[in-house]
Amino acid sequence: MNQPKLNLSPKVGDEIRKTTCYMCACRCGINVHIKKTDEGDKVAYIEGNRDHPVNKGVLCAKGSAGIMQHNAPSRLRNPMKRVGERGEGKFEEISWDEAYDIAAGWLTPIRETDPSKLAFFTGRDQSQSFTSWWAQAFGTPNYAAHGGFCSVNMAAGGIYTMGGAFWEFGQPDWERTKLFILFGVAEDHDSNPIKMGIGKMKGHGGRVVGVNPIRSGYNAVADDWFGVTPGTDGLLILSLVHCLLKAGKIDLDYLRQFTDAPVLIDARPGPGHGLPLKDDDGHALVWCRNENRPRCFDAEDLDPDLTGTWDQDGVTHRTVFQHMAEKYLDPQYAPAKVADRVGIPEGRIRALAAEIARVAFDEAIEIEQEWTDFRGRTHKTMTGRPVSFHAMRGISAHANGFQTCRALHMLQILIGSVETPGGFRFKPPYPKPATAHPKPHCKVTPGAPLDGPHLGFVHGPADLALKDDGSPARIDKAFTWENPMSAHGMMHMVISNAHAGDPYKIDTLFLYMANMAWNSSMNTSGTMKMLADKKDDGSYVIPHIIYSDAYSSEMVAYADLILPDTTYLERHDCISLLDRPICEAEAAADAIRWPVVEPDRNVKGFQTALIELGAKMGLPGFVKDDGSAKFKDYADYIVSHERRPGVGPLMGFRGDGTEMGRGAPNPDQLQAYIDNGGYAIAHIPDEAQFYKPWNKAYQDWAVEIGLFDKASPYLFTLWCEPMRRFQLAAEGHGDRQPPDHLRERIKATMDPLPIWWDATEGHHGENDEFTVTALTQRPMAMYHSWGTQNAWLRQIHGRNPLYVPTKIWEQHGFAEDGWARVTSPHGEITVPVAHMPALNENTVWTWNAIGKRKGAWALHDNAPEVKKGFLLNHLIHELMPPKQDGMRWSNSDPITGQAAWFDLKVKIEKVAAPADLTSRPNTGKQASPVGQGPDKLAWQVK
Repeated sequence: MNQPKLNLSPKVGDEIRKTTCYMCACRCGINVHIKKTDEGDKVAYIEGNRDHPVNKGVLCAKGSAGIMQHNAPSRLRNPMKRVGERGEGKFEEISWDEAYDIAAGWLTPIRETDPSKLAFFTGRDQSQSFTSWWAQAFGTPNYAAHGGFCSVNMAAGGIYTMGGAFWEFGQPDWERTKLFILFGVAEDHDSNPIKMGIGKMKGHGGRVVGVNPIRSGYNAVADDWFGVTPGTDGLLILSLVHCLLKAGKIDLDYLRQFTDAPVLIDARPGPGHGLPLKDDDGHALVWCRNENRPRCFDAEDLDPDLTGTWDQDGVTHRTVFQHMAEKYLDPQYAPAKVADRVGIPEGRIRALAAEIARVAFDEAIEIEQEWTDFRGRTHKTMTGRPVSFHAMRGISAHANGFQTCRALHMLQILIGSVETPGGFRFKPPYPKPATAHPKPHCKVTPGAPLDGPHLGFVHGPADLALKDDGSPARIDKAFTWENPMSAHGMMHMVISNAHAGDPYKIDTLFLYMANMAWNSSMNTSGTMKMLADKKDDGSYVIPHIIYSDAYSSEMVAYADLILPDTTYLERHDCISLLDRPICEAEAAADAIRWPVVEPDRNVKGFQTALIELGAKMGLPGFVKDDGSAKFKDYADYIVSHERRPGVGPLMGFRGDGTEMGRGAPNPDQLQAYIDNGGYAIAHIPDEAQFYKPWNKAYQDWAVEIGLFDKASPYLFTLWCEPMRRFQLAAEGHGDRQPPDHLRERIKATMDPLPIWWDATEGHHGENDEFTVTALTQRPMAMYHSWGTQNAWLRQIHGRNPLYVPTKIWEQHGFAEDGWARVTSPHGEITVPVAHMPALNENTVWTWNAIGKRKGAWALHDNAPEVKKGFLLNHLIHELMPPKQDGMRWSNSDPITGQAAWFDLKVKIEKVAAPADLTSRPNTGKQASPVGQGPDKLAWQVK
């Protein structure tokens, strides 16, 4: 047998450098193989790091294709200033010194007079703790990142309810869960960990259920699929709650011990009506069954009673649990009542509820592990409910998304599957309640920093970001009566508000990695016009626009000044416990990126550019007492900066290099991370692995490594007190009052218990002609807009037809290679269609951000993304149609302000293909500051 001998592991480089991927937000560990050449070090190959806690060597198509991202022809090469009109894309290359002079020339005068005239907003970066600190030092209240148009409903809904949420905040107990239910999850988010987890749980006999109008990705491999009507997830969840309550399949002991279900609610008329009753120290009161009186929730010998009542002065105070039972046992939530609306037959709803109950209670888990709770009681075992949930933007990006997310968290709490074996588990630095987070700050002082962090969690009207006259303090109107609990800001409203001068005019719009002239804006065509609009005197309505990006995106053409960023392989990044770490449920972990190769262009990491610009302007924290720069660059900041004594951006290798979490700055810290594969990890003790909000061992461990300064146990809050406080204001109580036109909306939507309403009411047009829901989601091989200029990934997703379900396909007589006109109350597009049977029958969808504008991203004019690619964004407006009183509210969740992308209603018509086979609208061509890429792009390092 003369078989050839094959080298199955050829050497592809001269050295391996370990860092962190940036091709999506999973932040997997990667091995970058480096080839040393006469032209310098080159990236030859990227593979997964098998020792990394996130991906354990698994790497997806995006991660492997990072080579093409690093070498993309669309990379910016030098700082630039605009020489043509905004939108044309004509620039002149300049030096960094000139770029800083221009930026400081615009920014310094407004800082000295009115810092709020700077609006500084960042996109999908992972350094928000640093960029917010820069904005705070500048003194502007106008800062936020992309969360307001991404998934703030999911994050805020979880934090206000249970102290954390899905994805970056927690994960299923993959080793033990037996039933995993996904709501509204596309395949771009958390892809490697979820793929690995699904494989693991299916390997031990677990089942996966997908609830999503679209059956792709995770839903395609699910054992069961529920093609829910978009925007009705909350109603479906409340129907499941109804079934579980009616069947008595809830964890009563869990609710008694760890939640506010036994907390008494004030029934007295007046300014406290509907608020939790509290003692003189502000601790919630529960009815104690063995002493037959109200007592503080954390008393050591407390025996909470879910059905206890307190008769006081002729008024009966009832528990949260009793209010819940009354609300959700109402027949309106019965499966038969909701089936038609949610698009799921009654029998299937009942079957799903029965399966949740069966797995949670008939297959319960018990671990022999002793632990002590916050009341000082020692437990010999840990009991688990092996049902876990995961959800993302699909249920979040609706105007009822906040309440829907809270409903899902309520569901998993009712069966006792949060922080118990087999259920949902928090990742450090979570869990921590909303009260542990900062409140938003907005006090502007010329020449001085802002009075505190920009973003946070409000707990009532007193925390709103309002000026003395009641007008919004922020340009995006976050934390106002229109959207009171907008924890991540409202980035999607910045440009339209700045253009309208509502609530005030700004001078400079400063954006980082936020493609607001294309896929990151509603009303894309209108946004481009706003960015380029001029006043009668010929000056721009928004006087100055500074933009930083690594690539020649559509937004670049609308900037006056470009600060070119590096690729992720050429810079330092800090994946920090202060921001978005890589923790697992079993351990705290953080990571870095570092320049595994040096840039071959005149570019700088944006964070370093901010440090240098901050020093040039003399911002506090960025200069020493003598006025010299405090930090050499971002790497120096990562190592040297301390938020609190002993606590800095990175937790690992502090002090003498052996200290974890707390310790003095270590000048060799970054090298220690590099030597360790780019990450640090601190394992949670066995007795602290579960019941984290109430587990004394976990609370002590969290203090030890610097997550908290003191132990902070708390109860899960099914009854959201801040929402009731806003309702009370709308009812006329308190010194801070909402405008009259918002009173009824606040009373209707801000129920302290999760509710559902039809978020698309009023979206159907005067003649009820817009009845089809149109959605977008990102494919697993792409992530945000920058993936579609990647030569390898474009071969997987080079175009994005509109996917149409069988019912609509046959109704309109569509055929393969057909085209459709899609119209909304705001606009119309003409696009290619494709048939997809595995789709909710009244829903159409497409991949997001595949379509590109001609001239952007160094793509050729005949590239499929340019010709047949398209955006649904042209059909969506950032403002709702006028109400009866003439008011136009933002197209957002009325509670958090999250952009309601998925409430879009359209009508569809079959049309002939355009003669040029190019989708509409035609937005014209912008000049490319980097030219066009080659006809063929290959990459081989020799």
